[in-house]
Amino acid sequence: MEKILKILRNIVPRFLISGYHFLWAFFSAAFFGFPSKKIKVIGITGTSGKTTTIELTSRILEEAGYKTAILSSIKFRINGKEKENKLRMTMPGRAIIQKFLAQAVRAGCDYAILEVTSEGVVQHRHRFIDFEAGVFMNLSPEHIESHGSFENYRKAKIRFFKKAKKIHILNADDENIEHFSELLADKKYFYGIRDGEQGFKTKTQNIELVEAREYRSLPTGLRFYINNTEFNLSLLGKFNVYNALAGICVGLSQKVDLETCSKALEKVIGMPGRMELVIKEPFKVFVDYAITPNALEQVYQIMSKFKLPSNGKPDSKMICVLGSCGGGRDRWKRPILGKLAAKYCDKVIITNEDPYDEDPKQILLEIKSGIPNKEILMTSLILDRREAIKKALELARQGDVVIITGKGCEPSICLANNQKILWDDREVVRQEFKKI
Repeated sequence: MEKILKILRNIVPRFLISGYHFLWAFFSAAFFGFPSKKIKVIGITGTSGKTTTIELTSRILEEAGYKTAILSSIKFRINGKEKENKLRMTMPGRAIIQKFLAQAVRAGCDYAILEVTSEGVVQHRHRFIDFEAGVFMNLSPEHIESHGSFENYRKAKIRFFKKAKKIHILNADDENIEHFSELLADKKYFYGIRDGEQGFKTKTQNIELVEAREYRSLPTGLRFYINNTEFNLSLLGKFNVYNALAGICVGLSQKVDLETCSKALEKVIGMPGRMELVIKEPFKVFVDYAITPNALEQVYQIMSKFKLPSNGKPDSKMICVLGSCGGGRDRWKRPILGKLAAKYCDKVIITNEDPYDEDPKQILLEIKSGIPNKEILMTSLILDRREAIKKALELARQGDVVIITGKGCEPSICLANNQKILWDDREVVRQEFKKI
C-alpha cells in the first residue's frame, strides 16, 4: 500500500494533491460545524519543545480557572479526561482534529491547544481552524527530504502564522526570528532570556517583550524572574525556560497574571518521556524523545552534569542508546547523531528505532558512519532495542548515567507495511533492570 501511495504522489500533479487536502479540510470542518469558532484555539509550532509547551500552557490556563483540551504527540486530553495518542502523528488528519475540537466544545472547554507541524501545514490541516494565537518555539533542520530544503521547511511554518493573525507569540532569541517578526498580527509577544544588559538578540523594535532575568540552572530544576515575579520549575535544561516563557506569554495574552503563571508552573513535576528519570539508584537511567541533532546535543550536555565525581574511584561514565527514524526521514542527520554521541558519551549503543520500510541494519550503519575511527571501539551495534537497553544497564556501574533517546514515551515501534510493535522504553528499562 505504501509503495502505491508513493507512486501516486510522484505521478499526480502537486496542485491536485494540495487541492484534495484543502477540500478535505473544508468538508471536515463543515461536517463538525466549524467548532473552532466556538472555542479559543492555540497553535504551537517549532522543531523542538511543542509537547512540553502545550502541557505548560494548559497548566497555566487551568490555574486561572479555564477548562482546556490538548492534542499533542503523546495524548488527547479534554477537560481532564485523557487518552493516549496511538496515531503516531504529532498533528493528526483534518477530520481527527475537527472531531477533537467539536468534542472539546461539547465538554465546555474554553481553550484547545494543538501542535502544528510543517507537514501538517503543507497538507492544509491548519485550514478552517480559527486560531486565537500562534506560538513559535524554535527552528532547526528537520524534514528536509519532505520539504526539499530548510528554506521550504521554514516557509511552511510561516504559512501557519499568515493564517493565525490574531496573536503571535515568538521566540526572540531564535536565529530565524526575523522571518516571523514582520508578519502581520493584531498583537505580538516576544519572549527570550535576558543576558545581562544586552537584551534580546533580535533587532526588532517597538514590541512587547517578556524577559526571563537572572536565569539559574539548579540541581533540582530552573529559576528565573519576569519583572519581580519568581519562577521555579522542576524541569531541567535551558530550553525548558523557553518552553515556559512561551506558555507564560499565552497566559499573559489571555489576561492571566504572572503570579498565577508562576503558581501553575511550580506544580509541574516532570514530563513523560522528556528527560524522564526512570531509575535513580545505583545509577541513573533517563529516557528522552530527542530526535534532532540540536535536541540530542542539549540532552547530552545536561546529562553529562549528572555523572558523579570520581572521589578516588574510577570516573563515572555516560552510556548512550540511540537510533534514528526510517521511512526516508532526514537521512542526512544520521551521521551527525553518531558524531554527537561519540563526542559526549563514554559508551555508545546504536539500535533500532522506527525503521518503517527501510533496512534497519543500514540505518545503524549510517549512524555509525559519523563516529570517528579513533572512537569506534566505544560503539556497539545491537539491532534489537530491548537487547540494546539490557546491554546498557549491564554496563552501568554506581554513579553512571544511562540515557536512552529517540522514542521517549512513544507506545510502539513502527515497521514496514504499517505494522507496529507495542513498546515503551520506560517499561522495558524497568523490566530489564529487575533482571540484573
